[in-house]
Amino acid sequence: MAIKTALITGITGQDGSFLAELLLKKGYTVYGTSRNTSPKSCARIDHLKDQIQMVSADLLDQDSLVRALDQVKPDEIYNLAAHSFVPASWEQPVETGDFSALGVTRLLEAIRRVNRDIRFYQASSSEMFGKSHEYPQHEATALCPRSPYGVAKVYGHLITMNYRETHGLYACSGILFNHESERRGLEFLPRKVTHGAARIKLGLESELHLGSLDSRRDWGYARDYVEAMWLMLQQPEPDDFVIASGKTHSVQDLVKTAFNYLGLNWQNHVVIDPAFVRPPESHLLVGDASKARQRLGWTSKTSFSGLVTLMVDADLENLARQQQVPRE
Repeated sequence: MAIKTALITGITGQDGSFLAELLLKKGYTVYGTSRNTSPKSCARIDHLKDQIQMVSADLLDQDSLVRALDQVKPDEIYNLAAHSFVPASWEQPVETGDFSALGVTRLLEAIRRVNRDIRFYQASSSEMFGKSHEYPQHEATALCPRSPYGVAKVYGHLITMNYRETHGLYACSGILFNHESERRGLEFLPRKVTHGAARIKLGLESELHLGSLDSRRDWGYARDYVEAMWLMLQQPEPDDFVIASGKTHSVQDLVKTAFNYLGLNWQNHVVIDPAFVRPPESHLLVGDASKARQRLGWTSKTSFSGLVTLMVDADLENLARQQQVPRE
């Protein structure tokens, strides 16, 4: 069988690094895009630097995308590049739209111009559902975004559908619900909790400041979720799929699981800080992935507790290495 070539935008991120590992194991030639061919933030793919190749491309620059596709000649493109931290999209709404909405159009247009046989994956998001009143959310649930990030993702999602229907491109969207890992940035809540708990266990901190503990999320493991991305591009016909665990847990569940695993009483260390408290949520995001189970054979393999404990273990090891503190 001929070796396939894949191009991943956002390869230096959480999902990009896991996807690169998966594709390499499957025998792909893997390219990643960067505005500079030697990206500065590449810690997540440093262990892959001898196995992947970087190509200069920018979602804000149409010509650079055309040149990249001409150079790489990919069979598959996974568009994972986006501003992924939702609160930050309020601070940079125009850039968020240009990058996460119009950037998708530029990439699809590059495919249309260079090679319409390229298979395309667009990273859509549960944030598109926003203030949804349908539970759980599925592929046909009305989109009602409540942030510049969510609005930009809706545009990217719909333009992907339009290029599929109008130009006949093999273009799919994965509507992924919250997915975390040991490679998640510290600005994201689950990693903030596991990292904070590990610091307390090692005696580096005594308190962890959080907002409301009542908020609930549909959390899964990023390594499981990138497998769904690959499966989408292996189907006879392109389509869109919700990828989710179908279960919700509260922030308090997250905190208790992390602290209990370390033998700590979370109530002795967690401080509810008004600076982090947000208005009560009037909606709940929880995904129905039955279509993915039936059509792709995909399921979320890692349990909630398994996800939290593997993140805690990773944070303990990293912190102990940095501080030269032996683990008990």
